Amino acid sequence: MLRTAFATALKTHARAVPRTAALAAPRRAMSSSAEADSVTFEFESNTFEGYNIDTPAASVTLSKADAVALYRDMQTVRRLEMAADSSYKHKLIRGFCHLCTGQEAVPVGVESALTAEDAVITAYRCHGFTYMRGGSPVGILAELMGRRDGVSKGKGGSMHMYAPNFYGGNGIVGAQVPLGAGVAFAQQYRAKKACTVALYGDGAANQGQVFEAFNMAKLWDLPVLFVCENNKYGMGTAASRAAANTDYFTRGQYIPGIRVNGMDVLAVRQAIAYARQYAVDGNGPLVLEMKTYRYGGHSMSDPGTTYRTREEVQHMRSTSDPITGYKLRLIETGAASEADLKAIDKEAKRVIDDALAKAKAIPEPDGKELWDDVYVKGSGVPYLRGRVPEETHHY
Repeated sequence: MLRTAFATALKTHARAVPRTAALAAPRRAMSSSAEADSVTFEFESNTFEGYNIDTPAASVTLSKADAVALYRDMQTVRRLEMAADSSYKHKLIRGFCHLCTGQEAVPVGVESALTAEDAVITAYRCHGFTYMRGGSPVGILAELMGRRDGVSKGKGGSMHMYAPNFYGGNGIVGAQVPLGAGVAFAQQYRAKKACTVALYGDGAANQGQVFEAFNMAKLWDLPVLFVCENNKYGMGTAASRAAANTDYFTRGQYIPGIRVNGMDVLAVRQAIAYARQYAVDGNGPLVLEMKTYRYGGHSMSDPGTTYRTREEVQHMRSTSDPITGYKLRLIETGAASEADLKAIDKEAKRVIDDALAKAKAIPEPDGKELWDDVYVKGSGVPYLRGRVPEETHHY
């Protein structure tokens, strides 16, 4: 087993901060004044499981404000996805649309353990990550509707969203994993004390390019965290039918791994903080598996009930919901009252309802913008071909 000297120091290393300051504030140790207004959460014994590495600490201490901020962010992401769901059904959103309803603890927990210098790259279930990396609800919803003020100018849609140090939103299964290794290589080359979180699903875990990225990352000890969001189903196929080994956190072989309860935002935060420190200290990559669950189908075109029962989904909602479970913990520890949290729920709904109304009012991009942003300005590309010669565009 690898023995890491930083294991006991991570209780207060990462810091959840209010959404408005999340990307600007570096992580720091809690001050004495914050300690007087802090709360400690204990983890169950099965929250973490290690492979060739010690597991994170079994408890975490946060200020009450930071603990509540995690709840606010999860509730906002949930409301954002609910607005996307409704807009798709009203035909305001077309094409592919993959929602993370049920998985909110992963983007919120990941971001709360990172700094603005760290990078994130993921697959196409990316709305929550876009928001947590700094995308606005208006910009995200406008992008989903193909409007010009969307985060990708209305030309990317659900699968291609970007934000500061957020490299998407990628539509090709597993392709973001080697790209994430490349971003981590750039961080290492530039001697930055930062890491890259490269996320992929259990359905992408069998891709050859994933294992190629593992190999290169370990050869060069790149500061990259390979995070598998295991929601049990790759499209409509149960993980056990597609993978000979569903212990995804062990599949790096020569790379240590940690399995995490991905329905617990504090567990995700704790694991990412621990793994980040390991990576930026020069120890190389880690593989993390977040055990999570999506309530809806693979995408909006999938009812999600042909390969699993409605009873299974309802059971997960009633026993493992990341927001409901965390709400109870906040109340039990005295971090917030039920009235406080109800007020946050109402505010999240108001913010997203307002964002949706604004997004609907934004016009679509002008047709001439189709040719913009294909190549970097100044690249010297004289023209772009259309579908037929008559559509060739000359710059």
